[in-house]
Amino acid sequence: MSLGEDGYDEDHGLTRTRLPEGEGDPYAPRRGRGGRGGARGGMSSRNLITVVGVVVLLIAAIAFANRGGGSDSGDSEKSGDKVSSGATAPSGVKPVGGKSGGIASGFAHTQQGAESAASNYAVALGSSDMFSADKRHQIVQTVIAPSEVERFQTTLDKAYSPAFFKNAGLNEDGSTPKGFTFVSRTIPVGSKTTQFSDDKATAEVWCTGLIGLAGEGSTKPVNAGWFTITMQLSWIDGDWKVADQSQKDGPAPVSGDVPASSAKDIANAATGYGGFTYAR
Repeated sequence: MSLGEDGYDEDHGLTRTRLPEGEGDPYAPRRGRGGRGGARGGMSSRNLITVVGVVVLLIAAIAFANRGGGSDSGDSEKSGDKVSSGATAPSGVKPVGGKSGGIASGFAHTQQGAESAASNYAVALGSSDMFSADKRHQIVQTVIAPSEVERFQTTLDKAYSPAFFKNAGLNEDGSTPKGFTFVSRTIPVGSKTTQFSDDKATAEVWCTGLIGLAGEGSTKPVNAGWFTITMQLSWIDGDWKVADQSQKDGPAPVSGDVPASSAKDIANAATGYGGFTYAR
């Protein structure tokens, strides 16, 4: 039996887990596994990291907000001194039922309403629709605070350039090359509010994201990233709107050893599984 430096059994095609020695941090970056190839090796690919990083920054350049009439529950959540960091739990408030521009709307005038709004905005603004100018403008005008629409739209139109599309593996107009399925999704993992008052809230959304081209021969296979978006929300015209935001990488878990799926399986999953409306 021959073991490589990373614990890979070259004779039998098996991988052995090597436990950390001493007080080493298991969440510290791990050495890449050379020669494994495929989408599984994507996280160590400089090109893929560049693409994911650029897209994540674009998502971060977006402020989110929604439309619709939220209802004031009148409970203790409206206290400006109390913030929420507990696990998601049933609140007894009916889920939002409205939509504006295909995006959930009608969030409650509460901390949970602000968190739900922020989570839904992250989904919309991290979607593949952002790569189409018309759809991007619709999303921005739907979710951004009116006073900030022009600023965000100008910034995003410059960012979604032919050069960026090419770097992401797309055609220069942002369309998907024939024979491939383009995947761009942001998936909220958790959220919390760190500040809340009657007309303003700060919400943090911890997310994982998918980005890339699924298809045989793709040079930009679908890859995953982790990041946290902080949104400054304002209560405007009966719903939460985002006036500003920032983003940082992580927290990122230790990468697992689940074998990468085939390009066909990823493409089928991307087209066969819809997203969620986040509300509680």
